Amino acid sequence: MPDADSARATAREAIALLTGAAGFTEHRPPPRPLPPDGPLGWAGYDAARERASARTGEEESVVYGTGVVGDRPCALLSFEFGFLGGSLGRNTGDRLAAAYELALTRRLPLLALVATGGSRMQEGMVALTQLQRVAAASTRLRAAGLPQIAVVRDPTTGGGWATVGAGADVVLALPGAQVGFAGSRVRPPDADPYAYSAEGQFAAGQVDAVVPADELAATVTQWLRALGPHEDLPAAPVPRALSAAGPEPTAGAGTGSTAGTGTGAGAGTGSTAGAGAGSTAGAGAGSTAGGGAVAPLPGTGREAVARARDPRRPRAEAYLADYFAVRLPLHGDRSGATDPGLLCGLGLRADGQPAAYVAQCGTPTRPAGYRAAARTVRLADRLGVPVLTLVDTPGAANDAEAERAGAGAAIADTFAAIAAARVPVTTLVIGEGGSGGALALAAPDNTHATVDSYFSVIAPELAAAILKRPPSETGATADQLRLRPQDLVELGFALSIVG
Repeated sequence: MPDADSARATAREAIALLTGAAGFTEHRPPPRPLPPDGPLGWAGYDAARERASARTGEEESVVYGTGVVGDRPCALLSFEFGFLGGSLGRNTGDRLAAAYELALTRRLPLLALVATGGSRMQEGMVALTQLQRVAAASTRLRAAGLPQIAVVRDPTTGGGWATVGAGADVVLALPGAQVGFAGSRVRPPDADPYAYSAEGQFAAGQVDAVVPADELAATVTQWLRALGPHEDLPAAPVPRALSAAGPEPTAGAGTGSTAGTGTGAGAGTGSTAGAGAGSTAGAGAGSTAGGGAVAPLPGTGREAVARARDPRRPRAEAYLADYFAVRLPLHGDRSGATDPGLLCGLGLRADGQPAAYVAQCGTPTRPAGYRAAARTVRLADRLGVPVLTLVDTPGAANDAEAERAGAGAAIADTFAAIAAARVPVTTLVIGEGGSGGALALAAPDNTHATVDSYFSVIAPELAAAILKRPPSETGATADQLRLRPQDLVELGFALSIVG
């Protein structure tokens, strides 16, 4: 597919980039002729359509059908920008609705390759209402548990972005593409062009990844493998314990990768290993899930807190790299914000099994992070994909900006997403479990803890302050709170101690 500064790819070139030798089978809806010069009788509209058809070889601005990307069959639709700017008219709506119905009938994921300027003004309100048809078709596909992926090309603006593009479960963008609701001719003259770019939309949490064209087929293939559809997947296994020096070698563990190396494709690679549930431990020494050396449990509450706050302790990135062979990040809260301290996405383990992940990185989680977490859990639940959460935060962000951004509502929504999940959710507390900001990500009946973690109703320092105790009594307060991993097991909150 050409770069932004070269000629735009046609609809069929975009399809061929992804399907390659596997090919593409085109479908067409039953013909439905328009009245002369369209529903509005717009003078010259028929002639404009004829010129567009002669120039592009297409009958309309959308081509759709079935194909195979990598090893995954899917329904595809692709916009032809050369046909009246890829605009949506009544016949375009027929094709889009038919593409969604094809995916629904055959139970296939839908892959949309979008390049459009929006609704076709020569058809007026008849064109505009096609957006409602697309929204209804997309809703039916969601209700059936079928995934939707959009690849936004240059340009993707107007109603096409606001339905087929931004309405997809996963949004990938080509570098340099113009992406935004307002097209170049209708936005304020002093508007920052970066806000309307693929990279700007990624920064604002509206796009999951910016993927170079030569990596697009491989990236979409991995997404299709992860998203399914799937049937009766087992729960995500509990991750194995990691030490401060890194994981012990595991037989058969391969080098992991993150699909797509463009902006937002993720960070780091790691070896992937099988992981079983950790062993339950009481007040004595805990045993490692991986069968390595026994790691001692903290003797006091203050020791548990110190170990959880030790900068040498393994963090979420290390656990995710060890757990997954491939990671596919979901980026942003779809409300204009991101939280770099919370990692979300889907991944594939070494055996090919998918799981969604939500992982705190040891920082106070911001409202955007909770909204991204809720988005990830609900997507996984709808697609039947098990969820892994890694808990590690001193607590929810409590600054004024976080309050203005709706911290309480975002945390409440995350609690609700976990509570409503029909798929199994597995939680491992890998560091600090700071009050409700951490509990929002914990599975009520399947939470486990590492030996260098703690979980508390409130941080010991804050508890001491509330109780009007001097700082010298913070350690004793930590002991009173019974926040050690073995305490969590004895209190019935955690099922086991890992490592």
